[in-house]
Amino acid sequence: MLRRSYHRKDFTIMAKTKAELLEEAKSLDLDVTTKNTVAEINDAIKDAKADKKAEDADVIASREADVAKAGKRSQKSLDEAEAAAEKEARKEAGNTSAQGDDEEVKKKGPAPKVRSRLERRGKNYRASAEKLEAGKQYPLAEAVKLAAETSTVKFDASVELHVRLGVDPRQADQNIRATVALPHGTGKDVRVAVFAPEDQHAAAKKAGADIVGDDDFLKSLDKEEINFDVLVATPQFMPRLGKYARTLGPRGLMPNPKSGTVSADVAKAVTEAKAGKVEYRVDKQAIVHLSIGKVSFGADKLRENAEAFFNSLASQKPSSLKGNYILSSTVATTMGPGIRLETAGN
Repeated sequence: MLRRSYHRKDFTIMAKTKAELLEEAKSLDLDVTTKNTVAEINDAIKDAKADKKAEDADVIASREADVAKAGKRSQKSLDEAEAAAEKEARKEAGNTSAQGDDEEVKKKGPAPKVRSRLERRGKNYRASAEKLEAGKQYPLAEAVKLAAETSTVKFDASVELHVRLGVDPRQADQNIRATVALPHGTGKDVRVAVFAPEDQHAAAKKAGADIVGDDDFLKSLDKEEINFDVLVATPQFMPRLGKYARTLGPRGLMPNPKSGTVSADVAKAVTEAKAGKVEYRVDKQAIVHLSIGKVSFGADKLRENAEAFFNSLASQKPSSLKGNYILSSTVATTMGPGIRLETAGN
């Protein structure tokens, strides 16, 4: 049976013409010509195919040896690396093309002029900024006077101080937070609410409190009715406000002993809040922001409010601070240009 199958196979091979065998030998890059016999050409083809099969087997074995089951040498990782390399090559080719396009655009005409930040401002702002000398630091009295003169809005703008400190707010002893009683107030109508026992309600109302209550006040908080700017509470009533911390805390309305809004004498706390006692604290960027009044106050009142704030801020200087306390300070009105003050290095 084996011999008969072998003859049948030879017969199939021999059935090919010499021209077909020469064409196949040519595709295998064999050096044969028409001078060779059919048997010689056939043997050369067999040998070439056998060699190619052996080479393919060696390549497959080598790849299998290099590829691990898992990790960076796994087949999946190798495929991903190859795909990433192809993606990076396409990206570089795209960047090269884009650069070429940019060069062509540049050749067509000059690059557009980039306007400065001041040039992109409004006409009124630019007119106000022209009254200031670039890079100059002004004394406090002159700065607040210029701030009032450079107000660009039609309403009675607020005058604000922005002070950058050399503290680290992440340190507990350098997280500046305090209150200051501005001599002339802030110019805003402060609505004060009092959460205290009933026996103190009359005194709180006489001091000027806008909202006074106990259980009925908590009912309004349940409805999230916030109709006040400052909340004053007695120490014994503070635990009852704990459940409203998420409502009051983000708005800065949670009473705090440091801000003077937790007090046994609620009448005194209300009087101070109405008279212009405000809280200030350093933010994550180590900057303190505070409104010290309105443009309509005039330069003298604004200067006195600013001096009261700086005196309070100086008293809060941490004992552990080794460098400069006040790095820079600026006074500005709402939507007006900033004016640098001569307070750096304190």
